[in-house]
Amino acid sequence: MLNKLFKTLKKIIVSFFMLYGYNVLVPATAIIPINLITVLLITIFSIPAFIFLIVIRLLVY
Repeated sequence: MLNKLFKTLKKIIVSFFMLYGYNVLVPATAIIPINLITVLLITIFSIPAFIFLIVIRLLVY
């Protein structure tokens, strides 16, 4: 039980830093906001959700 909680917490932290690192490296027009929904999406679906958020951000704005 504790191991599962630790893995989930680790995924949340990694997804937060993925978003932060992306936002630091890209121009201001392609920044993805760091909020609960984006962090949870990346936590649950990992890299495909991250790529999906980037594509949506570039296509919509």
